[in-house]
Amino acid sequence: MRRVLEDEQYQVSILQEGKDAFSKVKSMVPDLLILDLKLGDMSGQDVLKQIKSDSATSDIPVIVYTAAVLEAEEVSRLIESDPLRYNEVHLLRKPFELTALLDKVEEMLDTASR
Repeated sequence: MRRVLEDEQYQVSILQEGKDAFSKVKSMVPDLLILDLKLGDMSGQDVLKQIKSDSATSDIPVIVYTAAVLEAEEVSRLIESDPLRYNEVHLLRKPFELTALLDKVEEMLDTASR
């Protein structure tokens, strides 16, 4: 995934652990976040909640991805429960084509820049 994004001239930073993710995102303030719900040390859903609950990071568009059906359903319910807070969150279910990811990245960055 990283190589495909870099081939399209996107600058990519990778964070391996969830416990530091929120503080890193807050200090970097990326244009877009791609978040795997399966993080080794904490739930990606918890990271998403932190990001969308903080005024410094709440406007960052987020693409969430997972292969876990239950986690995908939980995130869908979370988005539906507060559509204003989670309006710039999109869920991709694995497996997905990398072209679908690239299309969604481009779409979300175009929307965010308006």
